[in-house]
Amino acid sequence: MSDPFKITRRAFSGSLLATAALGRSAFAQQTNDPVLYNQLKQENLSNPETGAVKRNISGFTNKDWRPYFSNTRNGIILVDTLSRALHFWSEDLSVYKLYPTSVPETPELTRTGRTSITRKRVGPDWRPTPNMLKRNPDWPKYIPPGPDNPLGTHAMYLSWKYYRIHGTHDTRKIGRRSSNGCIGLFNEHIEELFNLSRVGTQVLLI
Repeated sequence: MSDPFKITRRAFSGSLLATAALGRSAFAQQTNDPVLYNQLKQENLSNPETGAVKRNISGFTNKDWRPYFSNTRNGIILVDTLSRALHFWSEDLSVYKLYPTSVPETPELTRTGRTSITRKRVGPDWRPTPNMLKRNPDWPKYIPPGPDNPLGTHAMYLSWKYYRIHGTHDTRKIGRRSSNGCIGLFNEHIEELFNLSRVGTQVLLI
């Protein structure tokens, strides 16, 4: 359910590769570090001259899993669409991870509730949904794995049709309302989460 930054394969490649290094390294570190948090906060303030979109990191804090899940079987993922953050706990609670995400750009595209990971894929390909093609008839109907692909390097498919947690080559999307329904992470983060998660991992979007 991710949306491509441009409508052609060539434009995908040019724009996504040009921005691949922007913003990636800072968020790839442990954001629980208060020094880094303040650095990110300063870097992501909106620019009144350019009208740049402000990334939301104000709610980027640790959460407790217990208000949201009755158990941790198969590991659990909580996606907070308001703070634009994804929380992961391993089944034995020995691992906790917190990642910034992109979220759906409008309430109409946002789905909340309980689901689970049903499939995992390294190097995903991408096809826009029928509704996407209706809204954007010039979009390519298929993009193979690679740097042009809006799903990034890894994708985890949910039980909801067309919904995924995936990477992105366009790092400007992270921290913003920028998707057609999916949850996007930096490629470094989705690779880590991909290896920590499994088919059957519980997922809750709030």
